[in-house]
Amino acid sequence: MVASPSSLLLVCTLQSSKKRMELKEAQYFSKDFEWEKLREEIENDISLHYHLESPPSSSFSLSKDSEAWQNFHSRHYSGRFFKERRYLLKEFPELLDCDENSKVLEIGCGNGSTVLPILRGKHSTIVYACDCSTEALDRAKEIIETADGVSAKHRFCPFVCDFSANKFPNWLICNTCRRTSLKQLVDCETDVKDDKDTDLGASTALKEAQCCVGGVHFVTLIFTLSAVPSEKMPPAIAECLAVLRPGGVLLFRDYGLYDMTMLRFPANQRIGLREYVRSDGTRSYFFCLETVRELFVAAGFIELELDYCCINSANRRHGKSMRRVWVHGKFQKPI
Repeated sequence: MVASPSSLLLVCTLQSSKKRMELKEAQYFSKDFEWEKLREEIENDISLHYHLESPPSSSFSLSKDSEAWQNFHSRHYSGRFFKERRYLLKEFPELLDCDENSKVLEIGCGNGSTVLPILRGKHSTIVYACDCSTEALDRAKEIIETADGVSAKHRFCPFVCDFSANKFPNWLICNTCRRTSLKQLVDCETDVKDDKDTDLGASTALKEAQCCVGGVHFVTLIFTLSAVPSEKMPPAIAECLAVLRPGGVLLFRDYGLYDMTMLRFPANQRIGLREYVRSDGTRSYFFCLETVRELFVAAGFIELELDYCCINSANRRHGKSMRRVWVHGKFQKPI
């Protein structure tokens, strides 16, 4: 049977479309430009020197941070503000290659844009997701429960927590398990009963072990640490180390130094070295590799990968190319 010209045209079109998609993905995950060349360009631009000067004295209140993010999520509650992070499993294939029933803690989950691809990628993975905003968690539950091809029942456990201000709840990692190697869980039911911070997902988690979940195999920290005040970053990272099982891995991605969004901030929104506050009160920090390395190594992590991700992102509406800089990192808890 001879295929019709229209059928051949359709096949060729689909093949061409597939190739374009593969090429687009390959380009997205490559280095579109050298960070050192960007650094040289920025540091030689007199109009941008205010980003490099000594930070001004700031009266910005730390207590406003959590409130600002809650207000942010309240305003964007009805809309899908973030897109699903489809690149996640390409950048962090460990989330696909992990053992069955591996446990992941997504910190600062927002509306679930990071959680969703993890749940899609491996149907045995259990995801615990926290955020300081109840509105964000409600929205995440709605999106994940209605997503195609995702069976999230008993695999998605959201709970309220600001990891920059509080420890993770004892049902996730109890005080006794924090002090042990976690190779074998110990019976510490009393420790759990004394915990008053149990939240959504706790009852399910407690059924899995006598004392607590026993920590997680992975922590994902995706565009979250930059929202934490710089002085609170060390204890927040230490808390990430505590909740990981020995040999567990923290997967990190966040804003890099000289990212386009950093250069857009005016001088009056600068509240510290590489630290800025938006008009809505939320803050953003822009990391260099040295700062990230110092923070995680000082907390006790082992560096596995650390590099800049430099991407030319096209703004089709305005016909402009935007140079985005992110820091990509993987850090392991010692065994």
